[in-house]
Amino acid sequence: MGVRIVQRKADELAGAPKGWRRFELFCTIVFPPLFVTLVYRMRHDAWEWPHLIPLSFLIGLLGADFISGLVHWMADTWGTPDTPFVGKTLIRTFREHHVDQKAITRHDFIETNGSNMWGGSSMLTFALIIGGGDRLHALAQGSLLFFASFVALTSQIHRWAHMDSPPLIVRGLQSSRMLLTAHHHERHHTAPFDRSYCITCGWLNQPLHSIRFFRTLEDLITALTGALPRQDDIGKEAAIAVAQQVEEEEHAPIEASAHTDG
Repeated sequence: MGVRIVQRKADELAGAPKGWRRFELFCTIVFPPLFVTLVYRMRHDAWEWPHLIPLSFLIGLLGADFISGLVHWMADTWGTPDTPFVGKTLIRTFREHHVDQKAITRHDFIETNGSNMWGGSSMLTFALIIGGGDRLHALAQGSLLFFASFVALTSQIHRWAHMDSPPLIVRGLQSSRMLLTAHHHERHHTAPFDRSYCITCGWLNQPLHSIRFFRTLEDLITALTGALPRQDDIGKEAAIAVAQQVEEEEHAPIEASAHTDG
């Protein structure tokens, strides 16, 4: 089934508001001292229960992968760049990315990572508040530490997946599937951009697709509000075609025929 993808122009979507840029700079500055403070406070717990570190790492990585997918899905699927507050600060950058995939590789560190640093800093602050001292709190703090770290780095990881030649150590981590790879992420950039939203390591993409997690949320939201998923991102005609399509792993024909470079 062929559908026509209609997207906004890249130059209409480029550039974040100046006020938001200052906020992203602030969050980027705040994150490192919060990280160092939490690591310092956790030193005794880490020494007493070192076996919790790998578990905390795994929980943090999977948590970040899930949150990256949820935020990515929301920004791709609902609202417009004109939606109050989140439109120009969040939705705009995801819509730009679908039109110009390489734009993220041209963004500086602040534009790439500032918003994620906000999320990571918030989690580090919460971890500092809950404190440690026993095994359960140590696990919670350790998980939040890794969770916050991977959240803060997710856009950078995403950027590396779009680079023609990422740093050597990054290529090694990508080859081991610890970080999102270009090949895996390519599934998301096949129109109509309705799958593979998780962009930290991408491990959760297949499980969430198998249980129709995002499609079920879309069906629920549409039933409650009447809103059409992805209408602003790909156009009403394509959005209707995708909404009516049966969710199956083998429905590649719509992807191939709908592909566009923006």
